[in-house]
Amino acid sequence: MPPRNVEYLPTSEETELNEVEAVVQAPPEAKRPPMVIVWTNVAWMSYIHLAGLYGLYLFFYCEYKTWAFTFLWYFLNAFGITAGAHRLWSHRSYKAKLPFRTFLMLCNSIAFQNDIIEWSRDHRVHHKYSETEADPHNAKRGFFFAHCGWLLCRKHPDVKAKGKQIDMSDLHADPVCAFQRKYYFPLVITCSFILPTVLPWYFWGESLWNAFFVCGWFRLVFALNITWFVNSAAHMWGNKPYDRHINPAENFFVTFGAIGEGFHNYHHTFPMDYNTSEFGWHVNATSLVIDFMALIGQVYDRKTMSHEAVFGRKKRTGDGSSGFGVMEPPKSD
Repeated sequence: MPPRNVEYLPTSEETELNEVEAVVQAPPEAKRPPMVIVWTNVAWMSYIHLAGLYGLYLFFYCEYKTWAFTFLWYFLNAFGITAGAHRLWSHRSYKAKLPFRTFLMLCNSIAFQNDIIEWSRDHRVHHKYSETEADPHNAKRGFFFAHCGWLLCRKHPDVKAKGKQIDMSDLHADPVCAFQRKYYFPLVITCSFILPTVLPWYFWGESLWNAFFVCGWFRLVFALNITWFVNSAAHMWGNKPYDRHINPAENFFVTFGAIGEGFHNYHHTFPMDYNTSEFGWHVNATSLVIDFMALIGQVYDRKTMSHEAVFGRKKRTGDGSSGFGVMEPPKSD
C-alpha cells in the first residue's frame, strides 16, 4: 500500500506528547441522579422517525432520479458532520479556506444536528471524558442511551459542568461558525427541507409530497441513525488494534455507512489525525474528498500520525488485530 499523502508528521519528540489526546479521569462518581425524560423530545423523535418510515415507503414510488438525489443529499448531509463539525471544527485536524468552510457549514446545516459550535462542544467533552458520567452519550449506560436516549432526557450534571469548562473560543472566532449559529433555523429549514423538496420537483417533475418525505425526512432519519451508530455500535462492537483498554472499536459497518467514521479505536487513540484511520482514504470517502480539496488549494495543514507512532502504540496496547481483521496496515515510508 503506498504511503499516505500528508503535509504534517509529528516528530519523535512530539510523538510522546501528541500520541494520545489527554483523557481526564473523573473523580469517583456519586450516585447517579434520577433520569428526567424530556417528553417533548420524545414526541419530536417519534414524529421524525414515523415521517422517515413513511418516506422509506414512498421511496419505492419515486423517480429513479430521486433515488440518486437522495443519496447525494445524504452524502452532503454526512460530509457536513464528518469533514466539517467532526474533523475540522471539533478536532482541528486540518485547516480549510473560507470557500470550503462555507460549503461545509451549508452541508452541516443539511444534517440538522445542532449548530457547529454546540456539536463540537459536546464532541470535545465526549473525547476528554469518554465513558464517564461527563460523556454526553456514555456508552456504559447501554446501547439505546448511547445511540439516541441521551437526547431524550436531561443531561447528567457532570456533562453540563464539564461542558462549561471546554474552550470554544476558536469556533466563536470563526465567522462561518458564528454566522451559522446566528441563522441556524433558517439555514436548516432551507438546506434540510426546502431545497431537497423543491429541486426534484423543479428539475424532473417529482411530486412535492414524495420529495418532502423521501429526500427530506427519510434521508434525515437515516443520516441521524448512522451518525448515532458511531456513538453506540462503534463503542461496543469491533476489534481494537490500537488500544484494547478503551471501549471504542473498529467497526466496518459503521465505517461504510458513516463514510469513514467507524475506525473508532484508532480515532480515540489518535484523535488529531485528519483521516481518523491508519489507512488514509481507503474505505474513507471523507478523507478522499479532503485530499482532493487539498490538491486544489482549499485544505492545508492536514495532521496525521507517523507510522512509527502508530505501530509503536499497536505493539504496546493493541489487541494484536489489524484493521477489521482483513485490512493490512500501510508500509513504512
